[in-house]
Amino acid sequence: MVLGVLPVLAAVPSAAGVGLGVPLLPSSSPTFQHQLLAKATPDECFAGVGMPYPAGPPCAQGQAKVNQAYVWSLAQANNRLWFGTGANVNCIVAGTTLAQPTPRLYDDYVCEYAHSQIVVQNPTMPTNTGDHRQPRVYVHDLSSGTLTEKTDVIKNRSADDLSRLRRTLGLRAGGTSQGVVILAGPALGATVNMFAFDTDTGAYLGSANFTKYGNIRHFLEADGALYAGVGVGANGKDGGYMLRWAGSRTNPFNFIEVGKLPAQVADLTLHDGRIFASTWSAWSGGSSLVPGSADGNSNPPHTIVDPLLERLGIRPIEEADPTIAGVWMSPPLKNGAPGLTTDDAAGWELVWSVQQYEPDPLIATTYGLGALVSYDGYLYWGTMHVPMKSTSVVAGLYPPADDYAARDTLENSQRAVSIFRGRAFGPVVGGVDLIEDVDLLYGEPQLPVYNAEANSGAGGWENMSTGYSAQFGRMGFGNIYTNYTWTMAVTDGRLFVGTMDWSYLAKDLLPSTAAQMGFSGAIEGLSDELDPITIDPELYGGELYMFDSHQQPATAVDTKGMGNPLNYGFRTMITDGKTLYLGMANPMNLRTDPTDDIPEGGWELIKLSWS
Repeated sequence: MVLGVLPVLAAVPSAAGVGLGVPLLPSSSPTFQHQLLAKATPDECFAGVGMPYPAGPPCAQGQAKVNQAYVWSLAQANNRLWFGTGANVNCIVAGTTLAQPTPRLYDDYVCEYAHSQIVVQNPTMPTNTGDHRQPRVYVHDLSSGTLTEKTDVIKNRSADDLSRLRRTLGLRAGGTSQGVVILAGPALGATVNMFAFDTDTGAYLGSANFTKYGNIRHFLEADGALYAGVGVGANGKDGGYMLRWAGSRTNPFNFIEVGKLPAQVADLTLHDGRIFASTWSAWSGGSSLVPGSADGNSNPPHTIVDPLLERLGIRPIEEADPTIAGVWMSPPLKNGAPGLTTDDAAGWELVWSVQQYEPDPLIATTYGLGALVSYDGYLYWGTMHVPMKSTSVVAGLYPPADDYAARDTLENSQRAVSIFRGRAFGPVVGGVDLIEDVDLLYGEPQLPVYNAEANSGAGGWENMSTGYSAQFGRMGFGNIYTNYTWTMAVTDGRLFVGTMDWSYLAKDLLPSTAAQMGFSGAIEGLSDELDPITIDPELYGGELYMFDSHQQPATAVDTKGMGNPLNYGFRTMITDGKTLYLGMANPMNLRTDPTDDIPEGGWELIKLSWS
């Protein structure tokens, strides 16, 4: 039995005493300064779960609430930053991906779900997204420092534009090319909405709804062309496409399909003359089904591995399930016509899969892959883990028998980010595609795997090899709560990695998930006999890491949400020389009192510079 994964990793100390396995910046590193450029302000009054919303703010009744939580998309053009927001994203994730649409009220935030006035007034609204609020659009002028909201320009254009904005769950992707900026996001009804502006004049160019696609996360400009990765179906559960923009100012919503993938596309980057894309498993989003299952009752898939290759630490890529999260490689951009065309749609190749690392076949289905970037001759990428998703899936298929088994499931099923890099993709050896040069930088040589036949059929957890040995440190950069590799960027010869840290949410999510599993869910432990699960407040806040070269481990630029520990993640990032513009994620919608000693909730736009 493997015990204690969650508390042991969470307690990994560093010399600085911040609970992280990555050292803070040495004295020879750059001197960093950060500046808050803009922040979400309260936009609603809250008087209690299920209660009508009083007028305001300012709020004569109830308390001020800030719904806008994420700078979810960020693009730069003509010395301006364009960005779109996402509201109450943590509530929507818990209601959809974790299937926990139970109203909850804490000191920091509230999720109302079916009791939201949005649902009360619109009975056809899905209750698991009842905390949805329309996103907002802003442009920040870097020269003057002024912030201009563009939301009303969209709403006032036409009834169709207003309806599309209201039905958009959030503006999750932003891209710019040839004088046009596009902000896009998933919409109610498993479609995608896009909104376009002229980057020169700021004029609104219109909106469009794409019924074929159900999700979008990222745009990429590569060799003068703009590309986007999308998913199909609710939260991309039915596969994905790579799109190339073929539009203009007069026709901004013209796209062609230049790639078809069996999993939804997450992030994109240019590396070695090709586009590389990370994907999310179809089952890591809103579905609880496992591959090959129509009803969720089928056994999870097992990767078939040749024993010799396994001993060498090499797992054949062609045996991986392509619907599981992986890294995909496009045909060369300069092969024939410039950039990718419709002829390239079937030419994408899976070059790495999480099944080559994660030994538990069921937990592998809950992975996503996040940011990836080309740096120092290597392709870097990292994993994504929705808080408590893997625990919920394992407990659903293998229900714990008692509090002790529930604690084992909780501790052994959780994963934190693992960081990889690779190069020389796709050499053919003996007719088998091998990835011969993939390094694990932060991760585990072994991970717990649930064996239903262990302990005379009672089931239990066993350590199994991942086939890798980490060069620099443990998963999560040494912190089990570091769960998303959200964004990466290269500038000034350095690679920056922005993450999410869910430690601040854990005090709420741990007991609620335990309760969903049918146990007491007390944060002190699942029962009085079990040791308590403690969360060090020093862990609170998202972390930003930096690689100075591919030969050195990462150092921690910031571990406290860039001055606000309620900023649980670095969601978006734009580079500009020795400057990073950071879009923060902060869903603490009830933290709005500037007179108390607790920071405020809501998105933040931050400038980070160094010398």
